[in-house]
Amino acid sequence: MTGLGSNDSLSQRTFEEGLSALGGRDPCLRAVLDAVGPPPFWVRDPGFPTLVHIILEQQVSLASAKAAFERLQQVVPELTPVEFLKLDAPTLKRAGFSGQKAGYCTNLARALTDGSLELERLQVADVRCVRSKLLKIKGIGQWTVDVYLLMALRRPDIWPTGDLALAASAQVLKGLDSRPTPDQLDAIGESWKPWRSVAARILWHHYLSGMPILEV
Repeated sequence: MTGLGSNDSLSQRTFEEGLSALGGRDPCLRAVLDAVGPPPFWVRDPGFPTLVHIILEQQVSLASAKAAFERLQQVVPELTPVEFLKLDAPTLKRAGFSGQKAGYCTNLARALTDGSLELERLQVADVRCVRSKLLKIKGIGQWTVDVYLLMALRRPDIWPTGDLALAASAQVLKGLDSRPTPDQLDAIGESWKPWRSVAARILWHHYLSGMPILEV
């Protein structure tokens, strides 16, 4: 470990360090790395557009969310909170927003325009503060915050226990009879501290590869 703290950001170098540490520690993760190679260092730019995209991904396929986000970008090439608030309900519906998700993104945009939320400050805030600030916005739950912390703020030890793809991958890798609950997934992730964000990318990579693998 290089002294990377839970509030620091992963870099390509520390990401690779995490892969090495996890591969040496856990035979299941090593089996994935050996079979399909290391995962991409998936990252997203911090800010309002990324949070809108993550909200769109709530409980739908990544492809569906991506298509809706791209349609939104065609309407508003420079996606800012002010520009988003100019859009009416029919426009958002045509882009692929449900009424509920349109409301969630409106709540976020209003918080940013009235100054009650400042995303720039979250980039250097500790994990607890980031959670506290974002969870105050109706429509932003624990999973959304986890993905933002992991992908956009690149914190090294985030573990989205509500993520269905992670649960499906963990079920296969750990030979479980059923998909683990969030509490069970939390327990599985304990041994992967302080690199759970890296472990999450390995499990997502396993899931996207079509899964099975396993003989360890």
